[in-house]
Amino acid sequence: MRIVDALPPPETGAGSADPAVVAEILRDVQQRGDAALHDWTRKFDRRELEALTVPPQLLRRAFAELDAADRQALEHAARNIRAYAEAQLHSIQPFSLEIEPGVFAAQRIVPVDRAACYVPGGRYPLPSTVLMTVLPAVVAGVREVIVLSPPGPDGWPNRAILAAAHLAGATAVHPVGGVQAIGAAAHGTHSIAACDLIVGPGNAWVTEAKRQVFGRVGIDALAGPSEVLVLLDRTADLAKVAADLLAQAEHDPDAHALAVTDDRSVAEALCAEVQRQLETLPTKAVAAEAIARHGLVAVVRDRAAMVAAANARAPEHLEICTQQPEELAEKCTSYGGLFIGGEAAEVFGDYCVGPSHVLPTVGAGRYTGGLSVHTFLKVLSAQSARPGSVRGLARTAAHLARMEGLEGHARAAEQRLPK
Repeated sequence: MRIVDALPPPETGAGSADPAVVAEILRDVQQRGDAALHDWTRKFDRRELEALTVPPQLLRRAFAELDAADRQALEHAARNIRAYAEAQLHSIQPFSLEIEPGVFAAQRIVPVDRAACYVPGGRYPLPSTVLMTVLPAVVAGVREVIVLSPPGPDGWPNRAILAAAHLAGATAVHPVGGVQAIGAAAHGTHSIAACDLIVGPGNAWVTEAKRQVFGRVGIDALAGPSEVLVLLDRTADLAKVAADLLAQAEHDPDAHALAVTDDRSVAEALCAEVQRQLETLPTKAVAAEAIARHGLVAVVRDRAAMVAAANARAPEHLEICTQQPEELAEKCTSYGGLFIGGEAAEVFGDYCVGPSHVLPTVGAGRYTGGLSVHTFLKVLSAQSARPGSVRGLARTAAHLARMEGLEGHARAAEQRLPK
């Protein structure tokens, strides 16, 4: 890791996907449907698909055949994720408010009808992402929740992904990944129904595809490189901090492992500890590249400057490993997920605390939060009025309409005045 005076701003690019190629694949899927999915899967994944929907009995068998310890871990995580999603669901409520006598304005909470959860299947298959995306959708009340994940050597997604989909309650699982999967979810094919919303992380090609279909369907976010930022002082356990930085670094060579401290001796000791732990890490090849390219420790003036650096960077994951971490946490307002104190490891959030690990990246934490049960809900307004109650509203609306030069609006309002 390198010691710097300040962190650079977050990178804005999502990767090296060619927008023209992405557009070509999306058009082909829209025009040829299932046939295009077979062809592009054959080209990119080098797999022949037996079918475009995983048979339900295969999902059940994948779950039943899990090692007992694996099954218990998934079930533990699922309980916490479901409990957190249910609490989120109850935090937002419908209401009806009598604005004026006889005039009502209401709020309705309605789930989207059909959602697609994309689950990567590349370097590391991620059954945790199945739980983190499907369960909030199921708790929200989405009628159909499908999983899209690339096929493995046998033509089906990774067995742990299938098992997690069964546990989470996915409606269907389709062995399709990449741009073609996003195209299928956006436009629909014979085998895959068009969805209202597409969520879940993916590589640069998946992200570019989500960008291009946005508007036709909703998306959760445009993902960039994953990152963790740790605020620490001399009270921090450097072995734990270094382990957390390396846990992020092993994701991908583009992952960002960042730290900010107000003590240069702490920065120097942390760099040494990261290097020491890196030597025995089985994923050293990936983590070392990420550390070399994006591993930074910024030394700033004081605790206020640490907070300012965190809010400016708006990291995907923010850890606070300082004396009185709650005090700093209150002042941090831009992040995807917050981890307060040295025991609140970011990896707990990755797997089993409850909040989804699908979080905003590349500074998006300045204006949005992570995937949640709310992602799958529509907050809809409704209005009603009793006969004879709108005289004042009609006059006000007509007046404002004529201020704007919209006579048709004014006349529509005045149609509600007593004759």
